[in-house]
Formats: sequence, structure tokens, C-alpha cells
Amino acid sequence: MYPMEFPSTTKFHISLVSLLVLSSAATIILNPVFATKDCDFPAIFNFGDSNSDTAYLAASFYAPTPPYGETYFHRPAGRFSDGRLIIDFIAQSFGLPYLSAYLDSLGTNFSHGANFATAASTIRPPPSIIPQGSFSPFYFDVQDTQFRDFKPRTQFIRHQGGIFASLMPKEEYFPEALYTIDIGNNDLNAGCFGNLTVQQVNASVPDIVNSFSENVKNIYDLGARSFWIHNTGPLGCLPYILTKFLSAERDDYGCAKAYNEVAQYFNKELKDAVVQLRKDLPLAAFTYVDIYSVKYSLFSNPKKYGFEHPLIACCGYGGKYNYSGNYGSSIECGRTIEVNGTEIFVGSCERPSVRVNWDGIHYTEAANKFVFDQISTGAFSYPPLPLNMACHRNSTENN
Repeated sequence: MYPMEFPSTTKFHISLVSLLVLSSAATIILNPVFATKDCDFPAIFNFGDSNSDTAYLAASFYAPTPPYGETYFHRPAGRFSDGRLIIDFIAQSFGLPYLSAYLDSLGTNFSHGANFATAASTIRPPPSIIPQGSFSPFYFDVQDTQFRDFKPRTQFIRHQGGIFASLMPKEEYFPEALYTIDIGNNDLNAGCFGNLTVQQVNASVPDIVNSFSENVKNIYDLGARSFWIHNTGPLGCLPYILTKFLSAERDDYGCAKAYNEVAQYFNKELKDAVVQLRKDLPLAAFTYVDIYSVKYSLFSNPKKYGFEHPLIACCGYGGKYNYSGNYGSSIECGRTIEVNGTEIFVGSCERPSVRVNWDGIHYTEAANKFVFDQISTGAFSYPPLPLNMACHRNSTENN
């Protein structure tokens, strides 16, 4: 008769370890965050409006004047802020240089990408264009066309050799690059300032978003595979909206409720469009980024994040919100105006570093840095991948 055997503690320990190893392996396989490595983007190509314009409008029409750029660049740098924009922090996070604007012919370097974003740009053809009108002629269709021309021309210059060859991106950078998009805000503005009702602006949103999707598909056809797409921010919290629509109902934080709802509806449609783009273009990685929620937190709880007076422009003049300009007209910040026979320079506030809004329309560098710090973690992304993993496709939808 053989003695009865019991499982030894050693065998049990080995079995437990094996189970943990198998469990960890399954987690790695099922969870793309653990299964993938950081993306090494060699270049960034950006499309959008003033939220990410790094001197396109300055090169083509007119440049911001002091005190624009005072915080970081210590001079106007073509950006509609006192310093850097979210796109600057994105480039910096990958060790890439700040993006040169496509039309900027002075000191331009496209070796690690290019910026097609232009202040006052729309997705659809604009109702009026600068200088007589309010919007940029370089709407999304045009930016798309410019990129289509840019790609082969840069390779011709590289193959031609000479002093400009090194300023052009390598051919393999185009499929490996990150494609960032932040546009749509001005399409909503066009309706709000074009005497449309909120209902009429909402009715235009599906067509705006359809146009957006078509442009993204065109960029995809040119080799783009990694997309980082921002939704639009809370329009109703910005001084230019608050000043224009003084009688609009306010929410608990002083923002114009109806205009934030317009932005929210646009964002819902945009998110649905990105979900569809994932299905239509399965070889691409699409990350939808909820900029709205991050920016709204600056208005709903500014003290928590070290900010103050979020509804008041840092650089402006007059009225409850330190803003008295008209959207689309010459920018008052940095201009000299006459008040009661006296010329006054419209300068910045004492501490831009604790302010949210810069000039009534755009954000301060401090606010842009805050937004970047939040979105880069993936906490506001769908799928929830951080910025440095935006090249990875995720089959799991997070709606």
C-alpha cells in the first residue's frame, strides 16, 4: 500500500505563480495599453484654426502685435496667446521642434512636420473671408489641398539635394507621423454671429461633421495613419460670446448655457463621426480627445487648479469681461484705442500665469499647458490611450 500524497506547499506555490503569469499574459494581450510600446513619432502634421495656428495667419494676412507672445517667446510669435499653444506642448513632449506654418517663408523648417492650421479657419467654406470678412480663406478643404501638394514637393526637394533638402521631411515620416486636428469652433461662430438661432446652428452641425470626415479620409489617403482629434471647447464661457449675448441664460459658473450646449452637440456628432471613421479606415488609429471637459473645469473650479477670474480677458478693455471688441474685427488686445480723447494701449493683465482667457477669444499659455497636461495622460481620450501611444489601434470602443 502506497502512502497517501498531499500537494506540497512548493507545488501549490508553483501553481499559483503559473496562474499569475498566465493571468498577466492575458492582461497584456487583452489590454493594448500594456501590450504596446510608446510611439516614436518623427513628425507632426497639424490642421485647424487659431487654437493651433503657429504663425500661418501672421504669414498670410496680419501678425499679432505685443503683448502677444510675451510670456514665453518675449515677442509676438504668430500665436494668438501670450505664449505656447497645446500643439507646441505636444511637439515638445516628443522632442520635436515647434511646427512651422505652411505659408511661413522665413526661417521655415519642415524636417519634422508642418502646420496647416490658420486662425479663423472653418471646416466648411466660410461665409466671408479676411480682410473684408471675418474668416480665413484657408478652410479645411484648402488645408487638405495644401497638404496634398506639400507631400510630393517636399520629396522632390529632398531628391534634388542642396541647402533646402535637409529642411524637408523624409518620405517615411508621412505614414509614421502624428496627425493632429483641432477645428470646428469657427463653424459654430459663423452661425452664432450670423444671426442664426441656436436651433439653426445645431441643424447645421451634421453637415459640418460630414465635411470633417471627408477631409480626414483625404488625409488618410495620403498616408496618414495616426490621428489625434480634439473636440471643441465651451464657447459659452468665452468673453466674446458673453459680451455679444449679454441676455443669454447663464449656468452656475457664469457661462452662456445655450452656446455651451451648441458646442456639446457638435462634440457628440464629432465623436460619433470618429467612431465611424475607425470602422471605415481600420488601418488607422483614431484618438478622440475631450478638450471640452478639461477646459470647462477651468471655469467651473478655477481655484482648484491655481487660476482666477476665468471669465475675464487678461488682455482687453472695457465691460464686465474686459472685452469690448467684435468677433472677427481687428483684435483689440495689443492695439491703441482712444477713450474720451486719450489714447490707451490695450495691454495684458499683471499675472497671465493665473488667468484662463488671454484676449477674449483665446487661452493663456498657462491654460494651454494645463489642458495639455490633462489630455496627454489619456484620461480624456477615447479610446483611453495617452498621447505617447496614439499610434496604436484599439478594437475596443469607448463611447
